[in-house]
Amino acid sequence: MPEVPPFADDPSAGLLAKGAPGDNAAPLSITEISALLKRTVEDRFGFVRVRGELSGVKRAASGHLYLALKDEGARLDGVMWKGSVQRLGFRPEDGIEVVATGKLTTYPGRSNYQIVIERMEIAGEGALLALLAKTKARLEAEGLFDPRRKRALPFLPRTIGVVTSPTGAVIRDILHRLADRWPSHVLVWPVLVQGQGAAEQVAAAVRGFSALPEDGPVPRPDLVIVARGGGSIEDLWAFNEEVVVRAVADSTIPVISAVGHETDTTLIDFAADRRAPTPTAAAEMAVPVRAELAAQIADLALRQRRCALRPVQLGRERLEARAQRLPRPEALLAARIQQLDDLGERLRRGLADRIGVAAQQLQRHAGRLSAPLLQAQRRHAQQRLDHVRLRPDDLLRRVAQERLRVDGLDRVRRQLDPKAPLVRGYALVTGPDGHVVRTRAEAARLATMTLEFHDGALIVAAAGPGAPPPAPPPRSARPAGRTDPARQGDLF
Repeated sequence: MPEVPPFADDPSAGLLAKGAPGDNAAPLSITEISALLKRTVEDRFGFVRVRGELSGVKRAASGHLYLALKDEGARLDGVMWKGSVQRLGFRPEDGIEVVATGKLTTYPGRSNYQIVIERMEIAGEGALLALLAKTKARLEAEGLFDPRRKRALPFLPRTIGVVTSPTGAVIRDILHRLADRWPSHVLVWPVLVQGQGAAEQVAAAVRGFSALPEDGPVPRPDLVIVARGGGSIEDLWAFNEEVVVRAVADSTIPVISAVGHETDTTLIDFAADRRAPTPTAAAEMAVPVRAELAAQIADLALRQRRCALRPVQLGRERLEARAQRLPRPEALLAARIQQLDDLGERLRRGLADRIGVAAQQLQRHAGRLSAPLLQAQRRHAQQRLDHVRLRPDDLLRRVAQERLRVDGLDRVRRQLDPKAPLVRGYALVTGPDGHVVRTRAEAARLATMTLEFHDGALIVAAAGPGAPPPAPPPRSARPAGRTDPARQGDLF
């Protein structure tokens, strides 16, 4: 026997939908029920604050932010429209615990509910520190905090750029300390140092200083100081933003980070070339003390003079020590003086002895100088001279030989005389300075020349390289081959 369904006797269980007796409620469409749920949820939960951990954070191309908030037992989808995203004070990332403020609504397309977030904040200082540690680890892994990227600060910067608030006490402290130590040219780039948009302004200021041209109307700083006074971690959060850290790391100008007090630490302290505990300390790092530098220069100048005079002083001391070891001049000359006296005495005695010997020799030879003896010697010499005969033929033959030699030299002289050809009709051409002109090209470069003939000289002017050649002399009835000996043609 077939089994009978339990609802076989129910009059409402049929193929066609029928209204029950006394039922006046029409069935709702899916859209209508979704709209009722949406209105109910939005009316009941029009303003809520939810605390949870971010998960699945995704930024759409339109600028909207889609995410999920979760805790140990539940998960809530959320959306944040573009206008609200632009007002965020931090960069949302997975794992950050936040407090989201907004309203609950439904999304009929997926039959789920979600929160439309209008404002989102980090849930407490612990969550903020966790986000800070996470951002630091990520940027450090990229090498932005590598000590090898640090650059040395300029010793004496001509221009210093300061990125800070123009109305705070920080800029006054920096200017006062610079004026005390070394007055410098300071360019202040005014920015917000906390709150919405502060990070973007600080990053734009750092990049703006780096973009200034070397020879532009605004002097390019040699050093940049990013400064702010002390505050809580929330007040200093703008200097932990990634955009600021990357701008400081990419700066082409050395940067000093002077954010907060000595115990405050921000991420730009690790990216900057030098960290200062306070803004005042940053000014002390930027420039030296002028008085100390002047004293150091004076000390170096004194040491230089001492070093220059030290060799002279040592040389004088050594000279005096060696001079004391030298013997006195009298001691050096005593032996020579005694020898000179001895030789003088010997010379005196020798001259006296020589005179005595000469007197004796003179007396010995005085008998030979008698007049008869001298006359006999003269007669003997005259006889020898008489025996010598001078023959004229030998003398005449010698004179004739010398005359022939002199005549030959005279003929050679006449042949080599440069003025000898002048008698035969030639002329000697010389320049203004007396040198002989040998070529036509040389003559063309001269303004005047001197033509020397055998009976005198004549000064003529050159026609120049562009002058026409002279006309040929007119023909005459004179027979060919015969020329007038009294006429000479033009040389040019």
